[in-house]
Amino acid sequence: MKKIIVFSLLLISSLVAFAQQLRNPVIPGYHPDPSVCRVGDDYYLVNSSFQYFPGVPIYHSKDLVNWEQIGNVLDRESQLPLKGATSWQGIYAPTIRYHAGTYYMITTNIGNGGNFMVTAQNPSGPWSEPIWLEQQGIDPSLWFENGKCYMVSNPDNTIMLCEIDPKTGKQLTKSKPLWQGTGGRYPEGPHLYKKDGYYYLLISEGGTEMAHGLTIARSKKILGPYVANPQHPLLTNCSLAGQTMQIQGTGHGDFVQATDGSWWVVFLAYRNFGGAYHHIGRETYLAPVEWKKGQWPVINGGQPIDTVMRVKTLAPQKPWQHRTRTIFNNNKLSPEWIYLQNPIPSNYEFDGQLWLKAHGTLTENNQPTFLGRRQESVNIVIETEIDIDQLDFATEAGLTVYQINDGHMDLTLEKYQTGSVAVKMRYQIKSLQGELMGDDSGQLQGKVRLRITSDGNQYRFEYAQADGDWKLIASHDCPLVSTEVVGGFTGVTLGMFVEGGGRAAFRYFDYTEK
Repeated sequence: MKKIIVFSLLLISSLVAFAQQLRNPVIPGYHPDPSVCRVGDDYYLVNSSFQYFPGVPIYHSKDLVNWEQIGNVLDRESQLPLKGATSWQGIYAPTIRYHAGTYYMITTNIGNGGNFMVTAQNPSGPWSEPIWLEQQGIDPSLWFENGKCYMVSNPDNTIMLCEIDPKTGKQLTKSKPLWQGTGGRYPEGPHLYKKDGYYYLLISEGGTEMAHGLTIARSKKILGPYVANPQHPLLTNCSLAGQTMQIQGTGHGDFVQATDGSWWVVFLAYRNFGGAYHHIGRETYLAPVEWKKGQWPVINGGQPIDTVMRVKTLAPQKPWQHRTRTIFNNNKLSPEWIYLQNPIPSNYEFDGQLWLKAHGTLTENNQPTFLGRRQESVNIVIETEIDIDQLDFATEAGLTVYQINDGHMDLTLEKYQTGSVAVKMRYQIKSLQGELMGDDSGQLQGKVRLRITSDGNQYRFEYAQADGDWKLIASHDCPLVSTEVVGGFTGVTLGMFVEGGGRAAFRYFDYTEK
């Protein structure tokens, strides 16, 4: 009996040691619609980018858990025209695949061209010019087999398949309907896989809100007929078991087999803060998949997704923490920096400071002068410094908490024609507009620091004269810039902007996660 107890304790101990804590999301902040592929020991992942330029951030990992951004797939205006795009438009869900020495990224540019793909020999780029495609719908994906290239997408709310020429994009066969899902709205995000003699078709249903989920069907033939998994949905947190989770909206996934033979799924979800609101966007999550021979896949043992899970991970997880100061010594920015729509190059100058020249406004949404980055934690501090002497008359410059063109909150300095300078916090929340002035407005001189902090519940807007103490202008609730309030498909980005008639110089930009 004693031997049995000792053996049991050793077994339990080994199982605990074998399990690791997986903290979700694995890529936090606005990183929706993940797609992943493995090439040897390396994993590559891409996300949607909507109205931001450059587009389609690409990440690299050795273990599926720890990711590093290595670039952006679409980094030239010829690849990514974004005229007039809002966060309802631009680049929708991309898919990344690798075949015969070439990387493929296929996606949709809503409002500026439709479905296209680009190719590269190195995932860091350069990537080719767009190869435009005939079959439309959104969320296209590729499947390579026996010298053929197949494309799936969802025109008319039906998952359709056709064969294409991967070099020219020419459609070689008529579009064939495969599946309309299980009855949920918006059947989209299709991906094909082949395992144990079956073709598996993974899709999303329910819309990308709380009822989002993954469903799956399979067939012995690529053209069907496809039979739905009787245990549906395959993944959702919109359930009795998942309804109390902070994580909601789980869906739009992509399977990948790891180097050790295990299966995993990357997918999007969001975290609620301040009630049933999410403001930092749909993020990239990871979960284990049990996929026995000839059987249906099971995600996370059929349990809902939580922020901390005990799973067999491939490596210890490093915490996501950022503390960076950007000094604008040259015009080479690290890949996390993004613009709204296609930037006008002459409005951005780097000479040890960042000089921004005004073009329109954030609200007008016509190539506004803006440079920012995704908010990747709810607990953040951003800071910059502006010299009033380098701020032109009739010009407004500062920091913004930006969700969409009619959903942003800004901390600014404005220099009037009289030469006086006001510091203010202003907001545009749909049709509601307003501003609050700092106590020192009209008396500011020299260098002024601007700072926005957040604890996940509120944003605080502060300023300081030179090395003086910080002064609070206003605090506003984070849900004001949530998707539920102002809309859009992205998440908050944090950045610098200029409006009005002239230029301003930003001495640095700090981004710190607390």
